[in-house]
Amino acid sequence: MTEWKRVFESRRAVSPPGQTPHLGQQPSQAFHILFKHFVCGGHFEQKFPQGLQGPHYQLRVSLFDISHRHFFGRTWKSSLQQMRTSPGQSKTVPFNEALYFHTSLRLPSIVAVVEVVAVTDQADGSQRALGCGFAILRLFSAKADPAEGLDSKEPRRLCLYHGSPRALLHPSLHEPVEKNQLMLPMDGACLHCCLQPHPPLDLVTPLLPQNMLVSGSEPIPGLISSSDGSADVLQKPRLLKSLTCYLDKLSISLYPSLEKFEEDLLLLLNMDRLNQRGCGPDGKDVTIQERRLHVGVHNGWGFLSRPQVVVLEPEPLVSKGLQQTGSLPRGSLSRSSTCCQVLGLRSRLQLKEMVNHPAFGVVFQLEYVFSAPLGGDSKLSFTSSSKMAFMQCVRWATWCPFQVLSRADAPSEVCLALRGGPGPNPGGVMVYTAPHLDWNSREGEDPEGGAVKFRFTVRSEGQAASTPISARKRLEEASWHKRSPSPLRGGVGYQALPSPPPISPQGPGLSISQLAATPRYPTISHTVASPWRQQLPAQLHASPMASTCQLPHAELPCASSIAHLEVSFSPPSVDPAVTDEEPLREVTFTPVHAPVITLGTQTPGSSSSMPRSSIAHLYSAGFPDILDYRGQVADVLDPGDPINFNPQKEEADPLQCNKLVLQFLAFSRVRQDSMDADWPKSVYFSFQVYRFPPVKTQRLLLLSTEKAQLDTADRLPCVLAVARNDSSIASAGPPGLELTFLADPAFLKPGERPWFLQYLALHTLQIDVWDADSLLLVGSAAVELKHLLRQGRPAVQVMQELEVITTEYLQEALMVSGRRAVAPINVFTVVRGKLLLRMASVGLPFDQSVKRPRTLPPSHSRVIQAQGGTHGFAGGSLCSDSVLGRNARNASHARRLVDIDADLAALLYSRMKAAPPRAETEGGAEVAQRRKLTRMEAVRQYEEQGHIPPRPRLANRREEHVERFRDLGVIEAYRERHKAESIAAMLSRTITARHTVYAALGTAEFFEFVLRNPFNMPRTVTVECEDPGLSVITSSREWRHFKELTRSTTPLEEDMFHLKGGTRTPQVYLRPKETLHIPLKYQTFALDYISQEPTDVFTSTDVNLIEKHQLNSAEAKIIKVVFRAEDGKPLAICEVSVERIPHVIDQTFRFYHPELTVLKKAIRLPPWDSMPGVLGGNEHRMRHIHVRCSDPNVICDTKNMSAVEPQDVYLKVSGAQSPQIKRFFIAVFLDEWLAAPAQVWQVYVHFLQRVDISCVSGQLTWQSLVLRGTRALRKVRCYTSHPGEIQVDPVEVFALPAAAVQDLRVGVRAWRPGGRFAYLNVVDVEHRQLVSSWLLCLSCRQPLISKAFEIFLPVGGGKGSSKKITYTNPYQNKRVFLLRTTHPDLLHFKEDSVEIGGGETYTIGLRFASGQSAGVEEILVFINNHDDTNEETFCIRVQYR
Repeated sequence: MTEWKRVFESRRAVSPPGQTPHLGQQPSQAFHILFKHFVCGGHFEQKFPQGLQGPHYQLRVSLFDISHRHFFGRTWKSSLQQMRTSPGQSKTVPFNEALYFHTSLRLPSIVAVVEVVAVTDQADGSQRALGCGFAILRLFSAKADPAEGLDSKEPRRLCLYHGSPRALLHPSLHEPVEKNQLMLPMDGACLHCCLQPHPPLDLVTPLLPQNMLVSGSEPIPGLISSSDGSADVLQKPRLLKSLTCYLDKLSISLYPSLEKFEEDLLLLLNMDRLNQRGCGPDGKDVTIQERRLHVGVHNGWGFLSRPQVVVLEPEPLVSKGLQQTGSLPRGSLSRSSTCCQVLGLRSRLQLKEMVNHPAFGVVFQLEYVFSAPLGGDSKLSFTSSSKMAFMQCVRWATWCPFQVLSRADAPSEVCLALRGGPGPNPGGVMVYTAPHLDWNSREGEDPEGGAVKFRFTVRSEGQAASTPISARKRLEEASWHKRSPSPLRGGVGYQALPSPPPISPQGPGLSISQLAATPRYPTISHTVASPWRQQLPAQLHASPMASTCQLPHAELPCASSIAHLEVSFSPPSVDPAVTDEEPLREVTFTPVHAPVITLGTQTPGSSSSMPRSSIAHLYSAGFPDILDYRGQVADVLDPGDPINFNPQKEEADPLQCNKLVLQFLAFSRVRQDSMDADWPKSVYFSFQVYRFPPVKTQRLLLLSTEKAQLDTADRLPCVLAVARNDSSIASAGPPGLELTFLADPAFLKPGERPWFLQYLALHTLQIDVWDADSLLLVGSAAVELKHLLRQGRPAVQVMQELEVITTEYLQEALMVSGRRAVAPINVFTVVRGKLLLRMASVGLPFDQSVKRPRTLPPSHSRVIQAQGGTHGFAGGSLCSDSVLGRNARNASHARRLVDIDADLAALLYSRMKAAPPRAETEGGAEVAQRRKLTRMEAVRQYEEQGHIPPRPRLANRREEHVERFRDLGVIEAYRERHKAESIAAMLSRTITARHTVYAALGTAEFFEFVLRNPFNMPRTVTVECEDPGLSVITSSREWRHFKELTRSTTPLEEDMFHLKGGTRTPQVYLRPKETLHIPLKYQTFALDYISQEPTDVFTSTDVNLIEKHQLNSAEAKIIKVVFRAEDGKPLAICEVSVERIPHVIDQTFRFYHPELTVLKKAIRLPPWDSMPGVLGGNEHRMRHIHVRCSDPNVICDTKNMSAVEPQDVYLKVSGAQSPQIKRFFIAVFLDEWLAAPAQVWQVYVHFLQRVDISCVSGQLTWQSLVLRGTRALRKVRCYTSHPGEIQVDPVEVFALPAAAVQDLRVGVRAWRPGGRFAYLNVVDVEHRQLVSSWLLCLSCRQPLISKAFEIFLPVGGGKGSSKKITYTNPYQNKRVFLLRTTHPDLLHFKEDSVEIGGGETYTIGLRFASGQSAGVEEILVFINNHDDTNEETFCIRVQYR
């Protein structure tokens, strides 16, 4: 028995009842049920006192439809568990097992029935199972969305009922079943479980049929199993790698011959028709309309996808010496034919779901479509149709290609025996059996049922399909077959294939039977299997397992309506590897780590390189001037001049406020090969300056020059203007966009100004330019900020023209004869445009009246020690001057208990609870005296006005006295309870030192704690800290490195620490009264505290100032470092308050990658001398760099390279579903101890839907995409990244209805062969939102070149040259041909389309433009037909001299 058959027979399931599958909600949803434990009640314990001694308990779960009283699916069984007993508690049976399933029947009537079974071992070795009760688990609610409310992980408690689950079949049980009087619950017996959706199981749904209950440890073919076989692999499933297989030259032969088989079949069907009607011959016969073959991949559980349906045609099987004849008619076979007939398929079948697993098989199902005449009593109108079509399966077969052999040794020529008759089959249908066949054949095989023959090939990843086996390989396989006396399992044998199918003219189109055919996978009970009385013909024997294998078509995940594939009648090619049916060659994304070049600190183009006419045009546009605080124009700097940075001069500047101004003035278009001349029409920018929030500007229009200057418009820059939603200019104000960033002492923390100045001196600002219409990235520009250093001047400004560049990848088509090779990937940067940017820094005086925020201690304070922690309390008043002067940190004002503890205030009854709280002052005798005098003055004024306080009543005074007495008792109890805790907290404060650090991503904050041993005996102190970000520096080399960076002069000791035994906890030995400096550092790479999403700039043009404010950050985190002695008592405590601040982003990378695939990229660092923190000279060059990533799931690494070689940072990012975006940061360190990152990169990975398109260079290829609507009606338009090569239908704005499906047609005409990527965005034109996006993976191959020419042209200034070539129409009738070229800028046609008569020769006029530089250029000329399919290709080699 084959592995596939073993799995298939053990995984049969019962189908849902009636029309229930039609009520399912697509798509299918996955769920996870966790059974925790079963609690046995008192009645349950007394139920089996004698019969069951030491039983094991098991859970059995089945799906049940209450409305139809029908069990379906299959029963899941848990492992056997024993009962456990705890003193004073009920007996429990722990299961802790999970089951998984997915279903589309999310109906309230679908429940899970859980039965508790006791299993005992018998004397004969068998087991006895006895039901102990059952429970009902409600899976879905009656809400609009039954899946709602299942995300909760709260456990459910299921009540157990007496009896067997078969009681649910009783006709008197109606909803709600649990409240029926026949359902008797067990007292105290319950089952605890948890039900919730399980999205990771969606990956396994093609391998697992619906309503199939499985365990995580159950082997599923196609799924990577665990090493020990007991782990739960469905918690995070992983699939085996799929292969692409091909079936060529498929043919089917039937016993004794095709003619005899079909003759007997039609005779039996016609006799059955007449017997059912009870009449004699009427002159009408049942005819064969079509012969279909269903081919699909099956893993023993079910089909992985919808089986392919192809139409077979009868063909003669002749020897090499006989002449080939055409194919025969579809309805019947020619009786005069003297040669054997077979059913042949001339096209290639492609199976993409095959996996190298012994349980994966290819299932063939031969199906006939019959046309039966309608009787005279039929009520159907004869005007519509006089015949009824029905289908019937006649044969089927299964073949497992990897049952015995590996993938490399899989047989090429396969002959497989067909089966028929009763028995379960993958399609779940009844199969015809001839009456003379042997019913007792082994394993249900039909020795005379016929055979299917085909050629099997496998394509490896990244390679084309394997070619047919060579003669030597055939001899090896034949010798292996001779050594094996028995054929392969499943009836596979090596036999000679029939001759190639004969060449025949174009066959007929779709048949009429396709319109009347019933859906795929019909069941006899509800389909038109017999058109006369819907009864079975005599020879259609029902299967013994009909109840388990006959599934309705809506139940199977792969069943649907028939996708009709017409037979290909084109002549077969000699080499199938170069035919048009060759599948898409997978584009290798990163066969090598093609590096992404960082922008670094490259010197941008200066304004002096701009033509004088462009400068005059810009100055006439009326851009606003930048003025200093006195109203004078800011000093203009030349970007080419060197900058001398003097930190002392910046610190001594009286203008401490810096207002940074960015003016986006103009954008110059650069002509692109695949873009229109006016691209882009509008843009917007995104960037981030220092710690200010990320900015996303509004939409800006590119204003071109007048029509009179159209000839020079491409050379003049386009002025930018703010646009409205209707694409009009926002206002009549000045053009351009101005943004202001104010960095004053209210924004910068004390000690942060040198960091800000260092940022301006060393860093580069990256600006991303986006197409505002298509929302596609145009490119990125980099500008140095060193020109914003004022150096004592009131204001400075600089204007620069920046190149907007992007990185593109192109895999060239590689032609290697006789061997396979991987084509290299070319990585190059493309200039997409030029951005004219003006920057300025304006100094402003600081308003001293503005309150400064809470600040950090001085940055140079790196030594932390407890202040007064060892001094005693002098006594006296808490407000005395002595206390405030000597030990101010231990002094505090007395406060009312009701103000301290809210819970205590809620327990008090007297009026003291409602007394207003006293204002907390700064303390001091003067303040207390002033407060008393103020109160006395208020009483005196009150009495002078004649107000005499009323005498309180005696009853009220008694009541108040009772309440106050009660409150005093409560307060006394409160004080006694908290006294020990308060004293311990106060004592702990006396030994606690506090320190605050401001931590950015990757930056190590170093400080030293002064630890003193106050005892006269030595102590071994253990340093304890629970936060992994705060650590003790145990390496003396690392300690020395940080002391040099911070210029600390404290002593350093070698080998001061030792590790506690078996742990990583450091310990230090202290002598009596000794003082040591403990080095500590805090460093984190986590992003849980940062929220830096781009914020839109105000749409109003009057408000263009970015308000100063701190970024959102989480509250300060308190970390305690305890220095504990051997006795466990703390010797000192260092309390570190970590306030996290956003980090500076040096560069942003955006990668677009197919979903659910791993991204592998390499980012190349700029030269060493240009990186911040590295001086020139070889002696200062670092040996190795270090990188850290903020996401622990991203692999980030570097390799040790020499100083003269480029350094790359390698990334490996796991894939995600579309349209998810992964965002993380990479910190690049140049020092060994990772003190501070030299650069911080922000990386975005956009996961898009991948579409593979294979095309021929110069030929238009169409591909269909499905666009799904959102919840609301939208007006959308499609945009592509290469509109010159990719066109979309519809091309204009169209309405996308809510929840609708729109078909998009993508036409690709690539001019350059190789592999490349393109992007397709669907944008909401009203709200400028991205609706959907695709990643188009183009694989273009060059057509065959029929002719080659060579021409010599002069370089520069010439008028070009005119040439002509001839072309002959090879057809006998008149045809229209289209002319295309790969270089329309160098070659022009006299006519873009020509009409040539049959067999005539036409002269094509060519006009070559003069070259701008010497060199050689190859120009291809494509001659396409009216369908834009390539007919011939000419190559013209042009040499410019």
